[in-house]
This record gives sequence, structure tokens and C-alpha cells, in this order.
Amino acid sequence: MSSIEVRPATEFDDVATLVGPKSPTSNVCFCLSYRIGNKENVALKGSARAERVRELCHQDPPPGVIAYLDDEPVGWAALHPRSETSFARNRLIPHVDDLDVWSLWCFRIRPGYRKQGISHALIEGAVAYAKERGAPAIEGYPVDNRGEKVNLTMAYVGTRSLFEDAGFSKAADTGSVLDGFPRVLMRLDLTASTRSSKKT
Repeated sequence: MSSIEVRPATEFDDVATLVGPKSPTSNVCFCLSYRIGNKENVALKGSARAERVRELCHQDPPPGVIAYLDDEPVGWAALHPRSETSFARNRLIPHVDDLDVWSLWCFRIRPGYRKQGISHALIEGAVAYAKERGAPAIEGYPVDNRGEKVNLTMAYVGTRSLFEDAGFSKAADTGSVLDGFPRVLMRLDLTASTRSSKKT
């Protein structure tokens, strides 16, 4: 059975395959709306959006992580320090504390590869990468759908159960609602396991 490998999103072509628009001149997606300021996001049109993402792929850290299956890009997760995203100023998503947490806010699985555990691999890979980079904690803002079906278009934020399966706990309610479901702030402390491993 093929294994899923999760790597930092440093290859622009792979990012474009997963979250780029079908038409290069389109003004949508590329997972920029939370990563950059709203003013810049609205101003970027067509190929300028692609070039901005290409720049982000060459920055440290890059704009997310990518899941590969047999070296084929099959899944995307947006991941970055919260302070450098629009979540830093988002009034609907509360700040639990003053830690320099990382945010994990968007998942995208290529059609034909769903229900193969890629979302779980992405969240595990994102956690591992954030921890490797010294993040004290990582947050997600999924819908609390209580087992009900979520519109596929709106499922990009993930579900509460997806985060709980990866060890996250609910840290706060939010003022955000998506597809009729409340979004919750899920949190995973990345320092606890480090401290316990030092004691052993």
C-alpha cells in the first residue's frame, strides 16, 4: 500500500495543482484570503495572484504543507504563524492567549483521492512541521457539525472530529458560522510532549 508523505509547500506548481484556479486569469482561490491582508487579496488579479503565491512558496516558512501519494500532490493544508495571517485581526476568532501560535485553516483534497486518510495525514504532517519550527501550539477553526453532512465547498475548514482525532481539544467558541454550523477554536499544545520527553 502506498504511503502518504507530507512536505512543506515549497513547490509552486504543486500548490497550483491543488488550490489554483482552473483558469490562470481567474481571481479566486490560491488560498490567499486568510494568508494576506484583505486589501491586497482583493487587489490581486489573475496572474498576479499566482506570482504572489510563488513568492510565498520561496519564503520561510512556506504557505502550508502538501500531501504526496507516490510523489503526486494530492492534498493541501494552509499553515502559518497566526500573527502573520488575517486571523491576527479577525474579530470572530478569539485569541486564547498571547502565545505565538500557528494557524491551520484550510484543507483541500484532489478529487479522486478523498476518503483515503489524506486529511488525517495532512493534519499530522502540519502538526509535526509546526513543532519542528518551534511553534508552542497550533490552532484550527473547524465547523462543529456534530456528525451532520457538510457541504463539500464549505468543508475546507475541516471538522471538529478531524481535529479531535489528531489530539486537538476545544479551546473556545468563535463568532464564525459556516454553512449553518458554528466554528470552534481547536488547540493542540506542542510544548507538553517536549517537556515530558525531556523528563524520560
